[in-house]
Amino acid sequence: MTEETLREPEMGLTFEKVWAMFQETARRMQETDRILRENALQMKETDRKMQETDRKMRETDRKISNLGSRIGDLVEQMIVPNILEKFKKTGYIFGKVAPNVRYTDSRGLYVAEVDLLLENGDTALAVEVKTNLTVNDVRDHVKRMEKLRFYADEHQDRRKLLGAVAGAIASEGAKAFAIKNGFFVLEQSGDTIKISVPEGFKPREW
Repeated sequence: MTEETLREPEMGLTFEKVWAMFQETARRMQETDRILRENALQMKETDRKMQETDRKMRETDRKISNLGSRIGDLVEQMIVPNILEKFKKTGYIFGKVAPNVRYTDSRGLYVAEVDLLLENGDTALAVEVKTNLTVNDVRDHVKRMEKLRFYADEHQDRRKLLGAVAGAIASEGAKAFAIKNGFFVLEQSGDTIKISVPEGFKPREW
């Protein structure tokens, strides 16, 4: 093999071939840049769609919340007119009922809120009203009653505190759990509200 033969591959790398390689590299870089731009546009469009979906979900949540609030108001309106008379039949005579009673501490910080508060000289009864009463709602009301007892003691209010839960819809499990925790259960009966007082039921005092 001669020296000239050894140098043939090197001699074969002409200006035209190098230029073609640069052109191919440039073409591939342009193609890569195009793909990146398309991906960026797609990601931007995906982000826009996600933001739009999020906005629609928030709007739906707001509508559901407003609907739930209106239904809750309707339930309260069904309860309030006759609730004093209903409890009178159970042996508890209350002189007044107040909706949406909010409790705050000496610094103005939120303590608890009661949907309906029935009162007389020695007893107060806090009613939690729900559209769809659940076991967790009952648990929350137990905690609320404990906070109310603490608040009352701090303000030298020695009245007995009783609790009740009400719902347009209430599962048997939720009602049973409420009664087990010493709550009166107010439930829909036709166009009115009835108070469930099982035989042997004794309301819990806080």
